[in-house]
Amino acid sequence: MRTDVVERAQHDDTKAFEALAREVGGRLVAVAFRILRDLPAAEDAVHQTLVTAWRELPGLRDPERLEPWLYRILVRACAAESRRFGRWRTDVRDVSPDAPADSSEFRRVADRDELERGFRRLTPDQRAVIVLRYWRDLRQEEIAETLDIPLGTVKSRLHHATAALRAALEAEARPTMIEEGLA
Repeated sequence: MRTDVVERAQHDDTKAFEALAREVGGRLVAVAFRILRDLPAAEDAVHQTLVTAWRELPGLRDPERLEPWLYRILVRACAAESRRFGRWRTDVRDVSPDAPADSSEFRRVADRDELERGFRRLTPDQRAVIVLRYWRDLRQEEIAETLDIPLGTVKSRLHHATAALRAALEAEARPTMIEEGLA
């Protein structure tokens, strides 16, 4: 990201801020969606992030750190969106029965669905560190700096999130009592 554009945006240059928003907007939506698991909520969180960023941008000390600063604002906006709508939201997907698919495609869809259900069991804070670590490929130190939390908290959230995700996936894999009775 060009620091001269950030500096111009810090001095109320709306064109420069629009350029920044276009440059990072897609990445912000992708991260917010992976945290919230709901596109309209993710878009709302990104909108709130950009409004907050415009208002607080003059106070940003290091223009080179714009993107981590935006992620910090975004994670807070995602937490607010999560509280606003509650933890669970329905996500209905249209799956056409007419489309031909092989068994490996069905397995990939089933695996993705299983992972999605497990991911939804995590708290927004846990989802945030998982997304920043494994999707944005940030180191733990970078996550701590981005979220403005201690490194130990990042490690703890990652540990608990992966344990909770593993437990959720293992629980999904276990047959239910009804299935066992039928076997």
